[in-house]
Amino acid sequence: MPEEAGMQDMVTLKTIAETLNTSNDLSLMLDTVVGKLLELTGLTAGWLFLIDERGEYTCISDYNLPPALMRRDKEPMRVGTCWCVNRFRDGRLQHAVNIINCKRLEDAVEFKWGDTQDITHHATVPLRSGERMLGLLNVAAPGKEHFSDSELALLQAVAYQIGSAMERMRLYRAEQRRADLYARLGDFGAALSLTVNECTETDALPGTVIRMLGKYFDWPFAALVQQTNGTCHIQAIYTNSQMWLDSVVALSEEGRHLMNRIVDHHRSAVLSMEELVEMFGQVKHELNWDQLAWAIGVPISFQAPSEAGLLVVGTGEKSPNLAKADSEVLEALAEHIIAARESLKLADHRRELARLEERNRLARDLHDSVNQMLFSLSLTARGVESMLSDTEPLHPAVEAMQDIRALSQEALKEMRALIMQLRPVGLEAGLLSALQEYGTKQGLQVIVDRKGIRSISRSVEEGLWRIGQEAINNIRKHSGVTSANILLELDEKEAKLTISDQGKGGAKKRKSSNQNSLGLSIMRERAHSLGGRLDVWSSSRKGTTVTAVIPLSLESE
Repeated sequence: MPEEAGMQDMVTLKTIAETLNTSNDLSLMLDTVVGKLLELTGLTAGWLFLIDERGEYTCISDYNLPPALMRRDKEPMRVGTCWCVNRFRDGRLQHAVNIINCKRLEDAVEFKWGDTQDITHHATVPLRSGERMLGLLNVAAPGKEHFSDSELALLQAVAYQIGSAMERMRLYRAEQRRADLYARLGDFGAALSLTVNECTETDALPGTVIRMLGKYFDWPFAALVQQTNGTCHIQAIYTNSQMWLDSVVALSEEGRHLMNRIVDHHRSAVLSMEELVEMFGQVKHELNWDQLAWAIGVPISFQAPSEAGLLVVGTGEKSPNLAKADSEVLEALAEHIIAARESLKLADHRRELARLEERNRLARDLHDSVNQMLFSLSLTARGVESMLSDTEPLHPAVEAMQDIRALSQEALKEMRALIMQLRPVGLEAGLLSALQEYGTKQGLQVIVDRKGIRSISRSVEEGLWRIGQEAINNIRKHSGVTSANILLELDEKEAKLTISDQGKGGAKKRKSSNQNSLGLSIMRERAHSLGGRLDVWSSSRKGTTVTAVIPLSLESE
């Protein structure tokens, strides 16, 4: 008899091994193997729990459950806890054991959930692969209150086979996932390169990246966070197949600490749902957290030391075991984003160089043609004036020549100012130095002052330079004074440039009239184009003050 029992055990193990190799679909394979195991051992019911690293369990397979455990779409198998799951969580369940008075079946009897088919006990067998614990296998039969050592040993051997098969399938799924993600990454990279070539603004990159992540990958949630000068802002979010740009929303204090932790680590990190909610829970949009199980955050290291970025994706995949492939692809995605940003900055630099070259060409053409003709006109008018001044009586055209000479000299001065605006010299020495030099060349004494020190982008510096030029021109033309004051104030959030004089005012009149308001309109448009504002204060007794305020909190240097 022992020899026959041993042969039956061998047949059981052989049949189970063959069954485990028939499919790469985990659920189908487990349903089949549990049914085959019960058939070979003479048991009637069985179920299998997968338990993750956090201790959360899922009934992934069951066979011939009693009606009491089938109620409400198998609710007793999805909620609550029991002795065997608790022992597994505590690390005390290492071998196949007998479980007396199953907690789920006890509840079924107590609360009259239905027929238990006289099942009161079950054997519990841990599923493992090497040192890795995977879950539990429970088997039972009506009236069976005890399992022999040989029965438990057979169940333990079967459990090892199931665990090895599950690990093999996990690795297979991980490789499939990795291959799929890298194929998607190739399509994403090619599309991003084309989009970057057509993109003209660096600020549009976050929205473009998030939109393309939603298109090319299957992550239900994705977000980009930017850290600039110590402030963390959510740039773009993709969720529920929609995208939002939320550049004004700052991370919570907990979210900022989480981001700094990932950025300082310089590697991707798995985030729990609690950490994900801490980071993005303050976003006004309704995010569907129910479809997410965990997330991955990967740092984006830009060249500027004061900047850092974070790419976060969330997934509904229950097991974080597949996170390795996602993390690898996310780190590659971060490199793509960095390269795209640098490409945009280089493209902006090339466009800026092209604009400067065009301005220089135009300045040279004006200097070589119109400027020289105005200078010749001024000399000619002066010569004719001298010739006619020697006649007696005084020739009537003398006064006209004097007017022509004065007008030509004024036009020459205006032309030189225009050439200076087209071809700014000295901006590389700093904004205030350039404005002071420009005012000096316009015949003004300019006193400059600065409060605060921080770097500002080229676009902001050039915008303030143009606004300051126009304000200095207005002082020279309309104030009636020969001095001006310029103050540049810098803090973490904004740059404020104030140009004032003690002249006769009149800016409000020019602003309200349809004439002579072009300069103020241009200054206001420049400020608005940088996301800022322009304020003008003018008094006939205290002069005029022009203030340009440009936000810097989201400015990327």
